[in-house]
Amino acid sequence: MNAITSSAERKVHVPLGERAYDILIGPGMIARAGAEIASRLKGRKAAIITDEHVAPLYLEALVKSLERSGIISAQLVLPAGEKTKSFEHLMSVCDKILEARVERNDYVIALGGGVIGDLAGFAAGIVRRGVRFVQVPTSLLSQVDSSVGGKTGINSRHGKNLVGVFHQPDLVLADTDVLNSLSKREFRAGYAEVAKYGLIDKPEFFAWLETNWSAVFAGGSARIEAIATSCQAKSDVVVADERENGPRALLNLGHTFGHALEAATAYESARLVHGEGVSIGMVLAHEFSARMNLASPDDAKRVEKHLKEVGLPTRISDIPGALPPAEKLLDAMAQDKKVKDGKFTFILTHGIGRSFIADDVPASEVLGFLKQKEQQ
Repeated sequence: MNAITSSAERKVHVPLGERAYDILIGPGMIARAGAEIASRLKGRKAAIITDEHVAPLYLEALVKSLERSGIISAQLVLPAGEKTKSFEHLMSVCDKILEARVERNDYVIALGGGVIGDLAGFAAGIVRRGVRFVQVPTSLLSQVDSSVGGKTGINSRHGKNLVGVFHQPDLVLADTDVLNSLSKREFRAGYAEVAKYGLIDKPEFFAWLETNWSAVFAGGSARIEAIATSCQAKSDVVVADERENGPRALLNLGHTFGHALEAATAYESARLVHGEGVSIGMVLAHEFSARMNLASPDDAKRVEKHLKEVGLPTRISDIPGALPPAEKLLDAMAQDKKVKDGKFTFILTHGIGRSFIADDVPASEVLGFLKQKEQQ
């Protein structure tokens, strides 16, 4: 891990040929949004999709920024929360884009966290068979993960993110000022995705986070560096495997367990939000790897210690309320990831920063592990 730079702004380029784009990271990005968009994209009409939590804070500033650059916009404010990623709200977004007469050279702007980005991006990918798309992520989780890489989608009764398309953004504007308005819980949830990049293949980054996490939480250059490092890590994986046919699956570390736990709580954010599910899932992935004699139990303990230190849940028992039995969790995992001949594909690990794709994990082993965790 390199020393922290003093730069107040960072740029990460995602080199995907004709679909290449920049991620701009730093303070004041919403105020500059109009100028940054106008300098890169031809269209002068936009549909802004946001939610009822973000709109009172940043929608007016974004609209005025666009107006200063000659961009007119229509706005749609949706309910906040994971349940907004639905067919019903997808239709509302598509209708707003068409009502605003947004054409292919114009753009949809997602102003919000991962839910809004996933939903607005999906709509942008299917309206007129694809219109341009700008991400203005307002949560740490969306700045370091969901706004980058082109995955979009909604949930169904069968599970999370099972309906969607790949649709790369044309620009990502990660305004670090907006993170100051997040609750501690929201920021911690996003931090789980930051830690994930270290656990996948950057052990030096994870070690840096263990020492510097409080500075990341405090803001300033440490926060910008952590976001930029995360975005660069995500970009590298996406460029190598845009459609998740191979190594991009590594980004799902902790997610197979985490998504099943989210489904088990019916996506009730009062009980569990995505980043918290990922936190528990990453600990479980390391513990399961140790159970399979793939990694040292000390690595799982180290991961749990750090995530617990920053205030994240690390055990299934940390989730309030009753959960379904292990068999039901296993069923949810079967929907989330491909199962073949009774065997699961998981992201497991040989140690900190040594994650790998295991496509031959017996369901019986997973069930036995989950039953063990039920007792803890």
